[in-house]
Formats: sequence, structure tokens, C-alpha cells
Amino acid sequence: MTSAPILSIADVSKTYASGFRALEHVDLDIHAGEIFALLGPNGAGKTTLIGIVCGIVRLTQGRVTVAGRDIVGDYRAVRAMIGLVPQELTTDAFETVWATVSFSRGLFGKPPNPAHIEKTLRALSLWDKKDNKIMTLSGGMKRRVMIAKALAHEPRVLFLDEPTAGVDVALRQEMWELVRGLRESGVTIVLTTHYIAEAEDMADRIGVIRHGKIILVEDKVTLMRKLGTKRLTLRVEPALADLPASLAATGLVLGAGGNELTYVYDPGGAKDAVPAVLDGLRDAGVRVKDIETTQSSLEDIFVNLVRE
Repeated sequence: MTSAPILSIADVSKTYASGFRALEHVDLDIHAGEIFALLGPNGAGKTTLIGIVCGIVRLTQGRVTVAGRDIVGDYRAVRAMIGLVPQELTTDAFETVWATVSFSRGLFGKPPNPAHIEKTLRALSLWDKKDNKIMTLSGGMKRRVMIAKALAHEPRVLFLDEPTAGVDVALRQEMWELVRGLRESGVTIVLTTHYIAEAEDMADRIGVIRHGKIILVEDKVTLMRKLGTKRLTLRVEPALADLPASLAATGLVLGAGGNELTYVYDPGGAKDAVPAVLDGLRDAGVRVKDIETTQSSLEDIFVNLVRE
């Protein structure tokens, strides 16, 4: 993508009064219309970074722009372009769903638009709850209200900070259908999640943050190809007491009581690696009964990155 980023984070750092440095020299560009997943362990700086972009946390140094507008110098215009679904459920318990979501739209100076509010509530399966007070709703329904509030003023960039934490599977699937629909309508989505399978399923690009620093930003497909590994599992018969000496240099590992050999390899590496292993087994007189291959998931890659 060669167009100017919708969100540009340049050399952003955040140091709290206690001296704790939550972010260090973060550079990140988010493209219009993409779903970007920001992954990192607890305390890595994800929520701090989102808070800075959304005007909740004051940055110590650096610059952030949304659609070319500075978040400090043009605060009101920028904030109107951003929607945020925070981790915490914060709503007025005594208000109705309709009043809460409508009021949220008005906060950003947008004129009333009942048709948009209705469309949003229907998309989130909240229409039949529109006259209910927030206090009467389940946790999952309250989470939907938070999303409706974030969408009420028709933002161009939507931040979802752990949006499916504590949400049942059915609602999670509904929410991701909604997110895909928003992306198709041109909304840019930035999400953090502990469910890394969601990032693998949803995101166009992945960013990994650790100790307040962005350690990797990559197109998801490229990331999976570059950092993913494949595991070849070979079930052999009869069982082997030891790995034949001729196979010692291949990297094969004997397990499962001598009935299983495993071989881990880089799918983007030497194309002849697997055929060479199979040829070596045949030459050593090892009879292969079954072969299975599995590829590492984004979660495997993430765990390895964070551990390193």
C-alpha cells in the first residue's frame, strides 16, 4: 500500500511520573481500511499506546497524526475520527441503551441520526434491548453496548482493546462478522487480543510489542511464511530401538517408544530437505507407516518472539 497512512505514530515514548517507561520510541503506520492486530504480553504497552492515540494518555515525546491531523494540535477533529472500545465496561447503568448510544454520538458534535443508531443496534443484536436500562443487561450485552457507543459517531478508525475478553463464543463470532463489515465499509480496525487465533483469522497485518518497544510489524501471510515452521511426523513400523547412525545428521528425533520420528523444518528453506529425509529413511531400511505434517500457528510464532 503506497497511500499515506490513516494513522501515523512517530518516535512516541511515554514515561510516567514514577519513572516507569511504558513506551520507547514507537514508530508505526496503520493503513486505511486494514485490520491491524497489536499483540503483546500483559504490561507490554498496548493499552498505553491506544490511550495516547485516543487522547486519554499524554505522550512524553513523539507525534501522532490521524488522517494527517495532529492529535495534540487538532484534538477535537482527531478524536471525532476515532472510536474506542476499551477493556473495561464503563456505561451509565441507569440509562437506556438507546439514550446511551445516542448521547455518545452527540459528544462528538454529530447531529442526531436515529437511522444510524438503529442500524448499529440491529447489527449488534441490541435492537430489542434498546429501551432496557444498562444495569439489566448481561456482561456480553454490555460489551455490545460499548461497541455501539464507539460506532455511534461513525469513526474512521476503530480501536478494539481486548474486545472479546469474557465474551461467549456466539457473540465473539457475531462481533467479528460486524468488524469485517466495518472494514468493507472503509473503517480501519486496530485490535489487541489475547485470543491469538482471532488475530490469525482476522488481521491483515500483525505488530508485536514487548517492553514498550515494537519488535516486529509484518504482513500476516509473510510473517507466517518467514517465521513459521512445519513439523513432519512419521510413524514407523516396526519400532526402532535407536535412530540409525546414517540419519543422525538429519535432525530427526525418535519418540513414542520408537514408533514415531519427528522432523521440524522451515517451509521456506531448502525445498529438498523433506525428500532427502524420506530417501534417508528408505536407504536405512526404516518402514514408514504414516506421515502427518502440521504448521506452526501465529500463537507459536508469538510465543517464540516474546520468549526471545
